[in-house]
Amino acid sequence: MLATAESCTGGMIAAACTDLAGSSQWFERGFVSYSNEAKQELLGVDPALIAQHGAVSEVVVRAMAFGAVRHSYAQVGVAVTGIAGPSGGNPQKPVGTVWFGFQVDGRLTSELRHFDGDRAAVRTATVRHALQRLLELL
Repeated sequence: MLATAESCTGGMIAAACTDLAGSSQWFERGFVSYSNEAKQELLGVDPALIAQHGAVSEVVVRAMAFGAVRHSYAQVGVAVTGIAGPSGGNPQKPVGTVWFGFQVDGRLTSELRHFDGDRAAVRTATVRHALQRLLELL
């Protein structure tokens, strides 16, 4: 079973999964944790991690992926947090910066990607990458 924890995509990964007939056989739930408070309350992300590293960071996305599995009946979790734009970026984390977290078979992995384009393009590329990478890991 799969659980998603999404920030910058706002539920688009869960929607892509549930667009498929039969997804109730493998999709357990989705968390839209757009705000820092939602990351803390829904997924158990330590507020100190967000304060120290920012919401768009490796440690936070890993905590989100772990929290998605821990706070569900799923065995697999995928999490994303990023800056879709058009504002919110800075030189260290420009628009298009997205962190991905995956928990598969108890193994937690993460990766950073940078996508070009407008807000819609960044979000679409994020969904595509999250699902493609998840399939590879499975």
